[in-house]
Amino acid sequence: MSYKTILFEVEGSIATLTFNRPEKLNALNAEMFAEIREVLDKVASDPQLRVLILTGQGRAFIAGADVRAFLDLDPLSARRFVEVAHELAFQMEGLEIPVIAAVNGFALGGGCEMAMACDIIYASEEARFGQPEINLGIIPGFGGTQRLARLVGKIAAKEMCLTGRIIDAQEAKNMGLVARVFPGAALMEETLKMARSLAEKSRGALKTLKRVMDQGLEVDLRTGCTLEMDGFALCFASPDAREGATAFLEKRPPRFGS
Repeated sequence: MSYKTILFEVEGSIATLTFNRPEKLNALNAEMFAEIREVLDKVASDPQLRVLILTGQGRAFIAGADVRAFLDLDPLSARRFVEVAHELAFQMEGLEIPVIAAVNGFALGGGCEMAMACDIIYASEEARFGQPEINLGIIPGFGGTQRLARLVGKIAAKEMCLTGRIIDAQEAKNMGLVARVFPGAALMEETLKMARSLAEKSRGALKTLKRVMDQGLEVDLRTGCTLEMDGFALCFASPDAREGATAFLEKRPPRFGS
């Protein structure tokens, strides 16, 4: 199926969603929200997919929301606008497979927030991150005040949100927002290399790992460790656990089925 604001490709067990409004630096609008939701539904329902990659066309990952739309918003329509974005972020976080953001350029406002809803963020050396909404007389509305603080700590997150300061990829890595930084020409190659590696692992174990870590961050340590124990035990309901141990002992790559 063809889309107007995004590209969607599947190669084997790896899907790639590319934000495709380069003339607008891939700014988010209602049409893009709808198309992203459709793709996420498709990914969630396809048991053959093992990894989803998000990236952007041109100079930006996503440079934020389409500010022109703000001119027509009142409090009620503004609430609905950001509610849709939050639903997308939670939908993406809830996918059973790993989601990698390959941030190729500007990831500002909603772009930074979209990246933070992914499991791993890789960045090109040209990438830039920020929550500059304060400069428009508003605050982050797609999860930036919440996810950023959870990822980099309250003080660093407040400094970014209060000032609207834009940071480069290396500073984002140093503060824990980005996992790895690559030269621009190598970003997708390195991201695909990681995606292929993840695609070879047990889908069931990846699903359980995501759930345990995400839920564990919202509870106390003892409850989190209980989640881990339950998740560890649940892995043994799958043949993958026996296959993994057998392959290790036989010194061969595992052949996971789930």
